[in-house]
Amino acid sequence: MKYKNIIGRETEIATLERLYKSQKSEFVAIYGRRRIGKSYLVSEVYGKKILFSAVGTYIKDDDKSNETYRQLQLDHFFDSLLLAGLEANTPKPTCWREAFLLLRRLLEKSRAHRKIILLDELTWMAGPQSSEMISELGYFWNSWADRQRNVVLVVCGSATSWMLDNVIHDYGGLHGRLTETIRLAPFTLAECERYYRKNGFRLSRYEMCVCYMALGGIPFYLDKLRNDLTITQNIDNIFFADEQIHQEFKDVYTGLYSSKERYIDVVKAIGSQFYGMTQSEISKAVEVKSGGTLSNLLDNLKESGIIREYPRYGNQRVETVYQLKDFFSLFYLRFVNNRQAKKGQWNSLHRTPAFYTWAGDTFELLCVEHLPQLQSALRIVSIDRNYCWRGKTSEGKGAQIDLLLESKASRTDYVCEMKFTMGKYTISADYEIDLNTKMDAFSESKMHTKTHSIQLVMVTTMGIAQGEHAGVVNQSIVMDDLFRIG
Repeated sequence: MKYKNIIGRETEIATLERLYKSQKSEFVAIYGRRRIGKSYLVSEVYGKKILFSAVGTYIKDDDKSNETYRQLQLDHFFDSLLLAGLEANTPKPTCWREAFLLLRRLLEKSRAHRKIILLDELTWMAGPQSSEMISELGYFWNSWADRQRNVVLVVCGSATSWMLDNVIHDYGGLHGRLTETIRLAPFTLAECERYYRKNGFRLSRYEMCVCYMALGGIPFYLDKLRNDLTITQNIDNIFFADEQIHQEFKDVYTGLYSSKERYIDVVKAIGSQFYGMTQSEISKAVEVKSGGTLSNLLDNLKESGIIREYPRYGNQRVETVYQLKDFFSLFYLRFVNNRQAKKGQWNSLHRTPAFYTWAGDTFELLCVEHLPQLQSALRIVSIDRNYCWRGKTSEGKGAQIDLLLESKASRTDYVCEMKFTMGKYTISADYEIDLNTKMDAFSESKMHTKTHSIQLVMVTTMGIAQGEHAGVVNQSIVMDDLFRIG
């Protein structure tokens, strides 16, 4: 079935449709970064088939005693029950056991073929003391819903760490009960292009890339763009003309009940070093001991799609590096954090040295985030690993390759260099020497399999200018290749 209001999400749509057609009850958890479109996806696919829908309410830390918080969530849950058709004279529930009994009563009255329940922002609904709500949700599912064979229970949550700990990896009543999990990812460049066309934008792919490097593929932020403004004006309006941008940055991490501020501290620390930091470096920067607590923070940020973890070879041992990959957060920390934003600021920054430094960095990340597209453009059957390499030349000077793709199937190591320019990139004599020196150093390192060939791949916005030094490049990938589908 076609859903005219949804861009992409073909795999997730197919999963939700399959669950609806199932011959048994299904329990699915959908998680991902805030603003990614979790509840929107469910509402568009299931629409009026949803018999009951409830949304958790966020309450600031200063305003919530446990009992007040719990009662407010119960009141909102009860209001949703009434709107769904529960008798108006029904007494309010005083605990989650009573609330789920009322939900059961409501569903038992329905003659629908499939009974779909959507519990959105489950993190906030359960609250910081979540054991009661999760326990009763587990009992509701195990004692009744699962046995009906016609219930589809969908739970959504933006606080990925909480969803992982309390639902997906729960060892209590929900252990082993989930029949499906969906991790919702940002749009790709190709999906963003479809969004722009659908909404009346006539942008060049260069502008689409610049917009992606500022906002990422987050549907909520794309919906803020206006097609009567340039991308420069749109970015200025979102980041520099509205003081609420500071709150929006904090809201990305709202709902992480275990030390929300620590998550922000970790993100700011990692974001201060574009190529990322090791766990020991992060530990020193945020003054949190390396180990359990910090590992959990990093794992949760990774599962949320905020950071990525990658190996860096070349030193005495392999280093695990954590890099901030949320484009919105990167842009905010680079240009907005701790500054007084002024309208028109991005226009004055645009195409300055600060702009090109930022664009050069984030274009590299854009390429890394579109590895399937790079693989397709290079016609690589399979990539066994991608990593960063640091080593030394024969003269003892440092050499670094930010992206290496190893393919055992083609017996080739692809050395990738990424460059962001407004026109074709010209390789100078000095840069040719630098490239050859890097490849020579890598070829002599332990990481290079001696039976493998080495290919130098240049990934640029507009391609390589013809010249006497261009022959050093084996393969040229351009910005358009990142828009490949699949």
